[in-house]
Amino acid sequence: MGIKSFYSVMLGFCAFLSASTVAQDIDVDALILASEKAAYYAGDDGRSNARMIIVDGQGRKQMRQFTILRKDVEDNGDQKMMVFFSRPADVRDTVFRVEKHADVNIDDDRWLYLPALDLVKRISAGDKRTSFVGSHFFYEDVSGRAVSEDRFTLENQTDTRFILKAEPKDPDSVEFAYYLVEIDKQNKLPVVINFFKQDGTNYRRVEAVSVATIEGYPTVTRSKVTDLNSGGYTLMEFRNMDYNLGLDDGVFSERSLRTPPVQWLK
Repeated sequence: MGIKSFYSVMLGFCAFLSASTVAQDIDVDALILASEKAAYYAGDDGRSNARMIIVDGQGRKQMRQFTILRKDVEDNGDQKMMVFFSRPADVRDTVFRVEKHADVNIDDDRWLYLPALDLVKRISAGDKRTSFVGSHFFYEDVSGRAVSEDRFTLENQTDTRFILKAEPKDPDSVEFAYYLVEIDKQNKLPVVINFFKQDGTNYRRVEAVSVATIEGYPTVTRSKVTDLNSGGYTLMEFRNMDYNLGLDDGVFSERSLRTPPVQWLK
């Protein structure tokens, strides 16, 4: 082996050792739990007004406006959520209800109340990765995908972000082969998630466009989902966000589908 080849091998070996040491220094499981908590479990409960701007591949726009109420049963555990639509007229009084289960063996419960039909439609587990009220967000994006459903490995890191690869434990239950998630080192929020097909095609992206600290909690105030095939996207903006309101369990009951808790929707 020549001197040049020898040094190339040694440099590669040192790089491998360096990467291995970095991986050993990072507790990936703890990092993922911290990221999930930051993204979905700020405070004991929360409320926000939200507006979605849906833009298709031809540039045509639609709007959805709603209020989100959320209550944690425990951090990184079970969770309750209600989404009450107010605009436009064709979705007014539609309600999305979620009972999220941390146990990977128990499917989340999701219902959609359709006021025009006075019908409560159950969202099956197989439909959780389909369009949420015509947007580029999936039902699962809104309530959050349980981290217990995927296997995570540390792929890389920069000065400001950890980059992890996630592979589904049940590949047949999802449309992606894997995704790469970039986690902000300072606030632990996932800021970019790129989804890939089996052939390596990056077909979908979820981004935290802007982040602010609200009542002491790092909070995503604008998020975006892009269909990288069509060029369409949905931008979601959050306003009037509050935490630790003391929301009662009754707010998240089936009764609230037809009789919304108006004191929390003003």
